[in-house]
Amino acid sequence: MAILPVSVYGDKILREKTKDITNIDGPTILLIQNMFETMRNADGVGLAANQVGRDKSIFVIDVSPVEGFEKYKPMVFINPQIILKSEETIKMEEGCLSLPYLRATVERPQQITIRYMDTDEKIQELEADGYLARVIQHEFDHLIGKVIADRVDPFIKKRIKDELLKIKRRQIDVDYPITD
Repeated sequence: MAILPVSVYGDKILREKTKDITNIDGPTILLIQNMFETMRNADGVGLAANQVGRDKSIFVIDVSPVEGFEKYKPMVFINPQIILKSEETIKMEEGCLSLPYLRATVERPQQITIRYMDTDEKIQELEADGYLARVIQHEFDHLIGKVIADRVDPFIKKRIKDELLKIKRRQIDVDYPITD
């Protein structure tokens, strides 16, 4: 397994829609393992494949380090689709490994249902709410070329403009590898 460099704001791949996976092969399993290792090394709870430079429709999450979520097992979502979103929304502060040190309040649906393929190539559905739903939606956004800066109101986006520019110029100091 390997720790992969994380793509950061300004990297073109973060703005592109990822491609569906047609079969789960050895390289795909290795990518998933490397994504978990990379995410944990950076103290993240989720990571999408395009955040490590791969244009594949996969994300991984592990919320078990978060208080109250210790019983949750790590999860892999392949070719995910959010098929239901609640009308009820909630605002929470979010961070992102691709936007180091930037935190912003994002409004998202409180509950979702997501359909995805697991590593055994079986179609699964999961209903999630609260924090778990937020993490899933955040990672799903990456697969469609969106980051949290796209989900904040224009006033906040203007306020974080300088921070985004610093990230884009690599004028940041992080304790995990990022792209050049």
